[in-house]
Amino acid sequence: MKKPGVVHVASTHAATDTRIFKKECRSFVEAGYRVTLLLPHPADEVREGVRIRAVPVPRTGKERLGRTLRALYRAALTEPVDAVIHFHDSELLPFMMMLRLQGRRVVYDAHEDTPLQVMHQHWIPGPLRRPMSGGMRVLEWAGGKAFTGIVAAVPSIASRFPAEKTVLVRNFPILDELSGSDVVPYGARPPRVVYVGALTEARGVREMVAAMGCLPQDYPAELVLGGTFHPASLAETVRTLPGGDRVQVAGWLDRKQVAAVLSETRVGLVLLHDTPQYRESYPTKLFEYMSAGIPVVASDLPLWRRIVTSVGCGMVVDPKQPAAIAAAIRWLLDHPEEAGAMGVRGRRAVEERFHWAIEARRLLQFYDTVILPEKGASKVSGGGEL
Repeated sequence: MKKPGVVHVASTHAATDTRIFKKECRSFVEAGYRVTLLLPHPADEVREGVRIRAVPVPRTGKERLGRTLRALYRAALTEPVDAVIHFHDSELLPFMMMLRLQGRRVVYDAHEDTPLQVMHQHWIPGPLRRPMSGGMRVLEWAGGKAFTGIVAAVPSIASRFPAEKTVLVRNFPILDELSGSDVVPYGARPPRVVYVGALTEARGVREMVAAMGCLPQDYPAELVLGGTFHPASLAETVRTLPGGDRVQVAGWLDRKQVAAVLSETRVGLVLLHDTPQYRESYPTKLFEYMSAGIPVVASDLPLWRRIVTSVGCGMVVDPKQPAAIAAAIRWLLDHPEEAGAMGVRGRRAVEERFHWAIEARRLLQFYDTVILPEKGASKVSGGGEL
């Protein structure tokens, strides 16, 4: 039986997004689906078997929430009626509900706990956060009832949607993406510590830098930060913190650059603060460090502690205590044999349990058993069941 198309729709992600393009789109292509990625992008193109269909890139957030969302909706309407519309941003919920009302098969890929995120967005005025969070909960509840299926990135998100049409697809690393034959032997690496990801206060950037300031002045250690500061003014703050002189800001890194940095790193940091949106999340960077075979210093949150201690791949600390972070970093740097063994255990756990191919099989099976068998979706020309 010929497989229908899958149209991935995103409004805030880049065409190179790791979860959307490199993991999900490529997995669908390899499984024989016709795959389109519909999103703001400079021009139409075909990349690695994925047809990228562009709408104009917005110049402002206001333009994105208006013109861009409408353009994505109109473009999705012109896709074949038997295609599955698989969308990735909660701001698209009202438009995807309209597509569902017209009989389209629609899948919501819930990467983040959006109602919780709204409560912690610095750009949303405080008095508006609670009503906006409540509005998002209502929209997601309605979507859970209406949509053909839900793909959730973490168990806490999956638990909010109907179990019979929800699948957990965790954002684990592609097995060999961040490791290779050119990796520097662990014992020969410089005393380098790294964090790769969004550089924000809630993700611990202040504490990571301050931890470097807690190390002895003559201690040979360097922190590499790979990512973009949010807000941009935080970059200057970091430079003036004690320890700022030991920090190399590498900027945004593509996947090959991330692999290169990790191949010469001794310790990976993932020190997100204990907030509701992070407490039950699977930290992607934790598993990426493990896949690269380096030990981790991670936030002492219950879920994270269970992973790190059960695998034996690093240490957990209070993410708001720079002195504790510094002590963990120093122990790992001072004990390269034990630290290297932690990295080996982390890599082995990724190979056995925590890699993308396992999640891809679950996603494709979900399509085979829940999404594609939906009656009437390939015949509809207007109107539709809810």
